[in-house]
Amino acid sequence: MVPQVDQLVRALSKLPGLGRRSAERAALALLRKPETLSDPLVEALQTARRDICCCPVCGGFTARDRVPCALCVDPARDSSRLCVVEEPADIAIIERSGGFNGRYHALMGKLSPARQSGPSELRLSQLTERAPAFSEVLLALSTDMEGDATAAYIQELLRPFRITLTRLAYGLPADSGVGYSDPLTLKRAIAGRTTLEAPHA
Repeated sequence: MVPQVDQLVRALSKLPGLGRRSAERAALALLRKPETLSDPLVEALQTARRDICCCPVCGGFTARDRVPCALCVDPARDSSRLCVVEEPADIAIIERSGGFNGRYHALMGKLSPARQSGPSELRLSQLTERAPAFSEVLLALSTDMEGDATAAYIQELLRPFRITLTRLAYGLPADSGVGYSDPLTLKRAIAGRTTLEAPHA
């Protein structure tokens, strides 16, 4: 492979979700159609690098000329509840669900010894500064071991503030069933079961 092409493949393969083969396909597509693929991509990346930043308050993505971000300054949002997420992208996902109307705080990762990500790499000091202003802190973190460890760490961190700390409910995915679920998901779904209304006589 031409060294410049290999360099492009290696750069693309660093993106989440792109392995070596996927990166090769993407690189070859970009090289085959530079006018319709490469040029617009380069322009979009340059624009994003120039105009997008992380909100200093919540950590979510925002335009450099809108700091703090729109979610942080919106007076219609519930300022008594704070949702803690791992990454800025998680904020957009939760917003699309329409299930939360409070404020956000992105940690920029989670505790992970394997990736050498400790407490100092996360936005935990900013969280302890903000948390006392809220009556509830919702942890919208992964349900893997690293997410659980991060949740436990935050629980201890916020314990002195006597804030109501909640976590996303565990359960079966929408449009799924028992036969498609792993044992841990099922166990958590059973533990977090809800009571249905009694049938009318």
